[in-house]
Amino acid sequence: MKTKYLHIIFNIVTAIAVTMFFSCKNNFKDIQQVGVLQNEPIGVADTINLKYTDSFKLKANLLSPKMLDYSNRNFAFSEFPEGIELVIYDDDGNKSKIFADYAIIYSETDLVDLRGNVILATHKKDSLFTPQMYFDQTSEWVFTNKEFRLRSEGTDVSGRGFDSDRNFDDYEMLEFAGDIEVNN
Repeated sequence: MKTKYLHIIFNIVTAIAVTMFFSCKNNFKDIQQVGVLQNEPIGVADTINLKYTDSFKLKANLLSPKMLDYSNRNFAFSEFPEGIELVIYDDDGNKSKIFADYAIIYSETDLVDLRGNVILATHKKDSLFTPQMYFDQTSEWVFTNKEFRLRSEGTDVSGRGFDSDRNFDDYEMLEFAGDIEVNN
C-alpha cells in the first residue's frame, strides 16, 4: 500500500515538474522592462558633448545640457529637451553651427529633428532662421519645409522650404521672396 501511495506522489511530482519546465519561456525583453515605465527614459545624461568622426576626421559635434535616452522603445530615440548646439565641419575644417531649443535624434534613421528657434550660422557668415529643421546624418543634408529667413551679405530672403548640403555650398530655396544682390 505504501508503494502505491509513493508511486502516485512520484507521478504527481513528475507531472508538476514537467508542466513547470514546459511553461517557461524566453521573456528577456519583458524582464528588461521591469521597473521601467513605458513613457520614461531608460537613461538621463547631463552636459553632453558627442563627437562624430569619420576616418579620424571630426565631422560634427553635438553639445547639450541634457539628454534623455529612449533606446528602450521599439523606435529608439534620444531627446534633448533643453536644446542643442550642433557644430558641423566641412572638408576644409570650417565650422557651421545650428542652435535649437529642442531636438530628437532617431537612432534607426540617423535623422536629427531640430525644433524651436532654430538658427543656422554658416562659416560664410550666412544665417538661416526657422522654427524646425532636419539634419540627415547619413546623407549629410539639412532641410526644412517650414518658413525660413536667410540673411547673408547682400541677401535678405524669406520663404518656405530650404535644403542644403553639409558644406552649405549647394542649397535650394523652394518658395522665397526678398532682396537678393546679383553680381554681374
